[in-house]
Amino acid sequence: MSLAIVHSRAQAGVDAPPVTVEVDIGYALPSLSIVGLPEAAVKESKDRVRSALLNGRFDYPQARITINLAPADLPKEGGRFDLPIALGILAASGQLPPEVVAGYEFVGELALGGGLRPVRGVLPVALAARAAGRALVVPLGNAAEAALAAGLAVFAAAHLLEVCAHLLGQEQLPLGELPLPPPTEPGPDLAEVRGQPRARRALEVAAAGGHNLLLSGPPGTGKTMLASRLPGILPPMTEEEALESAAVASVSDGGFEPRLWGQRPFRAPHHTASAAALVGGGGQPRPGEVSLAHRGVLFLDELPEFDRRVLEVLREPMESGRVIIARAARRAEFPARFQLVAAMNPCPCGYLGDPGGRCRCTPDQVVRYRGRLSGPLLDRIDLHLEVPPLPTGVLLEPTAEGEGSAAVRARVAAARGRQLARAGRANGELGQRELGRDCPLSAADRALLERAMEQFGLSARGLTRVLRVARTIADLAASEAITRPHLTEALSYRGLVIGGR
Repeated sequence: MSLAIVHSRAQAGVDAPPVTVEVDIGYALPSLSIVGLPEAAVKESKDRVRSALLNGRFDYPQARITINLAPADLPKEGGRFDLPIALGILAASGQLPPEVVAGYEFVGELALGGGLRPVRGVLPVALAARAAGRALVVPLGNAAEAALAAGLAVFAAAHLLEVCAHLLGQEQLPLGELPLPPPTEPGPDLAEVRGQPRARRALEVAAAGGHNLLLSGPPGTGKTMLASRLPGILPPMTEEEALESAAVASVSDGGFEPRLWGQRPFRAPHHTASAAALVGGGGQPRPGEVSLAHRGVLFLDELPEFDRRVLEVLREPMESGRVIIARAARRAEFPARFQLVAAMNPCPCGYLGDPGGRCRCTPDQVVRYRGRLSGPLLDRIDLHLEVPPLPTGVLLEPTAEGEGSAAVRARVAAARGRQLARAGRANGELGQRELGRDCPLSAADRALLERAMEQFGLSARGLTRVLRVARTIADLAASEAITRPHLTEALSYRGLVIGGR
């Protein structure tokens, strides 16, 4: 009897810390114990592993089997350790040479018959295995996802017997390959939006600089239609951004679909969503909507209908671009660099200011409705825009289509390229030092901003966001410097802040 060591990985947020599966078989009464802070699903693996080995015609040792999942202070969850535990038992009992597992990492849940079932969070495991310089063996259902880690040798197996045959050199496992994505169906096109030139312009500015946007207007003016077309004009994802987004989806309950590789996420939770649904949580922390929208768009329709305490949890992720979920037993961190687009009505009935007099809301009702949104939250939204009703003639005009998404996306991509070349990030993420370097202003423009701060009651954060938007407007115009027209347009997006800010 001997000791065998097999390499695997746990899940902690979007990280995959290494786990060493140590299997010791000793002379004593037959038993199997798993130590190393295993949770219920890991403890149950002993029954799955025993049945899988017996059904695979392997010898199950009639001895004392001790399995240690190191490090001992890292919580272990899920069925991902079934495969490495089974291989460790085979290696420790002499049915596999212990040295054949040294250059691999293994994850996978075992069926009672020995088949391998896919597990959640394989992409972070693949990225970590690539960094460690080891090959990775995964269930067949996880092969395409693991193959996203370019340069990693990924082996896909459907059964425990196939893994053993590969390790013994009897039969080579197929390499995991990322399938060719199906032809992407064209998404909603900006050309379908009738009229609303100012809203279309604000959407372009938001896309170019990664700015947050609030649309306010009566029902039926196109707010939701505009928001749904934002992903179609955003610049293409870089490989790093695509990996970050896919890693979050991989550890979520829904999992990642390889056919969505490189597509910016668009998340639109209902206004009844809880704080945990929005930012993540649970006893075993899972990512929320803000993390699932990482590097994409988070659309909140009917913004004042969300619970105020739920909306307040957005404030920190909007600034830091991450979410930290702390629990008594563990702590998890998820990225949350999303672009917020929100829509709301001007009053409870939605028709405040309607020339036909359809609004029946009292001033007190309007104040309470707008008071559901706190000043600090509104201050973190870069562009505030009123979307007015369209004239009937524009709606009925058959040739009223505007510029399409492809043309707008080309301008947005060019502007974003200037930002990356200059600062290495989008303007919506610029800090004070970068703003001071990239946004020099003349004395007259400084005086204009001082008057604007007094007139609109802009906070220091609001002023920072005006400068970020002005820098984006200048980039869209291919201008190296921020000029007066750029500043005045940026200020116009703050002059209509809900609540008189």
